[in-house]
Amino acid sequence: MSTAVTTAPEMIGQTGPDHPLTPLSAAEITAVRGIVDDAGLLSEHTRFVFVTLDEPAKDVVLAYRAGDDIVRQARVLLLDRETGTGSSLLVSLTEAKVLERTMIDAATEGQVPILDEEFEDIEAYLLASDDWLAAMSKRGLEPANVRAVPLSAGVFGHEDEVGHRIVRVLAFYQSDQADLPWAHPIDGVVACVDLTGRQVLKVIDEITLPVPAERGEWDAAPHAVPTRTDLKPIEITQPEGPSFAVEGNQISWADWTFRFGFDIREGLTLHQLSVRDGNEQRPVIYRASIAEMVVPYADPSPVRYWQNYFDQGEYLFGRYTNALELGCDCLGDITYFDVTIADEQGNPRVMKNAICLHEEDYGVLWKHTDMFNGMAETRRSRRLVISFFLTIGNYDYGFYWYLYLDGTIELEAKATGIVFTSAHRGPDGFSTEMAPGLGAPFHQHLFSARLDMAVDGNRNTVTEVDAVPVPIGPDNPWGNAFRAQKTTLHTESEAMRSADNLKARVWHITNPDKQNRLGQDVGYALHPEGQPSLLADPQSSIAKRAAFATKHLWVTQYDAAQRYPAGDYVNQHPGDAGLPAYVAADRDIEGEDIVLWHTFGLTHFPRPEDWPVMPVDYAGFKLKPVGFFDRNPSLGVPSGPKGHCCAD
Repeated sequence: MSTAVTTAPEMIGQTGPDHPLTPLSAAEITAVRGIVDDAGLLSEHTRFVFVTLDEPAKDVVLAYRAGDDIVRQARVLLLDRETGTGSSLLVSLTEAKVLERTMIDAATEGQVPILDEEFEDIEAYLLASDDWLAAMSKRGLEPANVRAVPLSAGVFGHEDEVGHRIVRVLAFYQSDQADLPWAHPIDGVVACVDLTGRQVLKVIDEITLPVPAERGEWDAAPHAVPTRTDLKPIEITQPEGPSFAVEGNQISWADWTFRFGFDIREGLTLHQLSVRDGNEQRPVIYRASIAEMVVPYADPSPVRYWQNYFDQGEYLFGRYTNALELGCDCLGDITYFDVTIADEQGNPRVMKNAICLHEEDYGVLWKHTDMFNGMAETRRSRRLVISFFLTIGNYDYGFYWYLYLDGTIELEAKATGIVFTSAHRGPDGFSTEMAPGLGAPFHQHLFSARLDMAVDGNRNTVTEVDAVPVPIGPDNPWGNAFRAQKTTLHTESEAMRSADNLKARVWHITNPDKQNRLGQDVGYALHPEGQPSLLADPQSSIAKRAAFATKHLWVTQYDAAQRYPAGDYVNQHPGDAGLPAYVAADRDIEGEDIVLWHTFGLTHFPRPEDWPVMPVDYAGFKLKPVGFFDRNPSLGVPSGPKGHCCAD
């Protein structure tokens, strides 16, 4: 268990923000709602889809000094539920007025994300549909016990859906309140629902399949097992308190300093990440976030071919952030941060303990025992962890940013929860049998990290580095040689790249204006895990809509308006938005202010061991210094008690 817990105050003080990147406060969210109302833009049918800080321009943030005036603006998405019309607003808190209003063309630009309120209404629409009731009756199911799972519809060329706000609905049976519906998929049937018309448009009843009968609760038969009694407590204590310091939304730890933010689309964001080197604080990343994720499924059946969810662009997954619990989600000397978001009425809502900050031991940092000079030294590693966890439907995701004493930065995504289920159609299909008659379709979890790099400044260059063998010849007579083959990426079109683990491929981000003591350009290396990118056919709808996921790396010249790899309005967008549109200009990226977009993730062929609750699976990437420092930056880590390693 932990010995200490701190809940940090709201990240904005009573007298206003202390920095341009301070997230919106409850008072500011309330003020935004009032400004929009005063502008005559609210009716009884208007809902706030999204409210977030409109981050000031990069040069403004970098030039800011304590005490300077701070201009505050918010980005707002609205939905008129009566008409299905979405709009985007830029609201000035400083001037108390709406600066911009843009109407969104749903047919060509996509729909705004789906509201919780819209999801909550779905079962009533189904119960009013004769076709749906007939499908349930044919299967001998009581409609009142059917749990609807409305899912984003995608775009598949169905003319009757163009311009309409649509979801598709799969269903699960729940025989009693304790029953886990995911164990009982009602497969072979899907409903298409018009959210604006508030009705079922059509029901596709492909095939009647048996509803799997075995219950799925982890703590009930047949899965329940006695609780172990052989695991002894692990105590994590920091008698002198944590090593980090928090001031507003700025965190300092060891040599690291950064700010953090949060919004319901990207979740946790990191800003102005820098590391101290001697007396200098050197920038590494201006802004880092997980900017999109997509979960494409492999079942091609008539009722499931469309399954692919953009959990950020379509669902705004940050609004489902968990209230973290001591000893379960976080262990150690913990600081929690509450997060304030806007609800669908535009009022502030506080999410308690949304972000967790702590340190943890990470084994041996460096070690050597030398036969010549008697050196026998060991240093232990530790890392700073800032994280959040969310539940979206059946899946739970954790996102953990790690900072290390040797200058490494790591992002780890954790996937757990309950696999999305189907009726199993046999060993030659596209699912794994998890329990008798219960399938779990093959699928991927693909994330896009947006990394606005600033390696010792804003002029950076990306070089692809491969390990390649040298053929036997005059310079390699014994055939043992290999070298690092370096290829500079000059333009955006050249920088659409795939990982290659057989070549140990990494990408170096260097600064041509800054050299280390050996004359080498200072840099960081992006180390991909190299798992498969999008496996769907290049001509498929999802390949157009999630084009970011077809490559492991994209590099773009910085543009503040280019924030999301699948575009601004992902829901029902026909495709080719986001990165394909960004790189169409084929801008120069050598020695420029650049953004890296890194695709990483999991390809999941579910196992019986993933049922009834899936153990955590992991995905992520690392950024490691390469010539950024003149030598090992962790030489100063103590060997005594504070380093948790005995000196004798």
